[in-house]
Amino acid sequence: MEQKVKVMAADQVKIQRPDPNKKNNDYAPRSRIYVRDVKGKLEYFRRIFGFLLLFVFAAIPWLQWNGDQAVLLDIANQRFRIFGMTLWPQDLTILAWISIVAAFALFFVTTLYGRVWCGFMCPQTTWTFIFMYIEKKFEGPRNKQIALDRRPWDFDKLWRKTGKHAAWLLVALLTAMTFVGYFTDIRELFVEFWTFDAGFWAIFSVLFFTFCTYGNAGWMREIMCTHMCPYARFQSAMFDQDTITVSYDPNRGEPRGPRARKADHKEQGLGDCIDCYMCVQVCPTGIDIRNGLQYECINCGACVDACNDVMDKMNYPRGLIRFTTERNLQGGRTRKTRFKAVGYFVVMIAMTALLVWDISTRKPLEVDVLRDRNQLYSISMEGWVQNVYTLKVLNKSQLTQTFEISVAGFDRTRLTGNTSVTIEGGSIATVPLTLAVHPDEVTERVHNIRFIVTRADGEVTEHRVTSFLYE
Repeated sequence: MEQKVKVMAADQVKIQRPDPNKKNNDYAPRSRIYVRDVKGKLEYFRRIFGFLLLFVFAAIPWLQWNGDQAVLLDIANQRFRIFGMTLWPQDLTILAWISIVAAFALFFVTTLYGRVWCGFMCPQTTWTFIFMYIEKKFEGPRNKQIALDRRPWDFDKLWRKTGKHAAWLLVALLTAMTFVGYFTDIRELFVEFWTFDAGFWAIFSVLFFTFCTYGNAGWMREIMCTHMCPYARFQSAMFDQDTITVSYDPNRGEPRGPRARKADHKEQGLGDCIDCYMCVQVCPTGIDIRNGLQYECINCGACVDACNDVMDKMNYPRGLIRFTTERNLQGGRTRKTRFKAVGYFVVMIAMTALLVWDISTRKPLEVDVLRDRNQLYSISMEGWVQNVYTLKVLNKSQLTQTFEISVAGFDRTRLTGNTSVTIEGGSIATVPLTLAVHPDEVTERVHNIRFIVTRADGEVTEHRVTSFLYE
């Protein structure tokens, strides 16, 4: 029995023994990891989070707001529409605040609970498990997958492999189209793509992200988590002795070894670990958690469910592998509050407050004033001094608005042009205006004036200072 279990574990980890004939800088080839199915509370909890993420990702581009796509990151027109708010390049500080808040929220959660984001909500993890589910439907569970790969090619193997990759490509294509739908009108994209009316960049983007999804979730899988994701490398800087991570209890489990179910393992001098390698076989990154905390661990809890199932069958207490802290394993009491966690939390709250302030003080109106540089000034038939201006009025809201334009700085003025302009939501209006001032008012070569743009309801007003020139 022990020999059989160890052979199964070898299929899982595929240990490459060093070849004395090879140079020391050679790299061993990657071997496929065959992941065993696992059931348990943590696995069900992780699936709920995965389905929630998948639902939100797929649903958001289809939501409508005032007759338009609710979330549209329109890079071509340099505007991001997020429900009732439209962000322009001038509003990039809001996106910066959002990124900073998200980063410190991740740091705070990592300090408390380790890499739970990776194990429960990361898109790479979610899509990898979706692809693994499809693989299981076509090729069967772990043992059948191993046997299928070892078999010579025949019709049964061909159709199973073909069906699996076709299903992978279909999921990858739908994922890519949904993702691209965040950056272009998704309803038009789904129609134009399948009728071959989409533009070059739309088709290129869909095919590119299809290839990325297919490669990442179908082939690379754990490589993305262990070698390409930067989070795996700097996470240790946020860990401490009170960080809750998936851990093996060596005080209880060692020395490990096989035994009969009804035998008293204490009399045999054994710990609770029966050395079944189930924790290794269910691990999506192929590590042995009994070797201690490793950067490859994504805190998904699969080994916890697998070990608890084995403990139940052996009539041992659960928790040989569990979510706990290093201090708890050493017999101490976990500290819930410490300087690092409090520091991350305080900074996160401060950044959130700045984000809320930036959004609340943001005006849904942007005005730029440009003077006509071809002619400094002119004199009208009545002798009034004239300057020509061009106003760029940006309606940041998503509703059509009417704005009134006036000028301040002189008592006797005439403003010629369209002083009442109606602008569609998320659009810019170019308004040429001629300002004429009575010559008695012009006493200097340069006067400062203010253009005032006010929404028709009077609730939003924007001022822009510019110069009025005369000889």
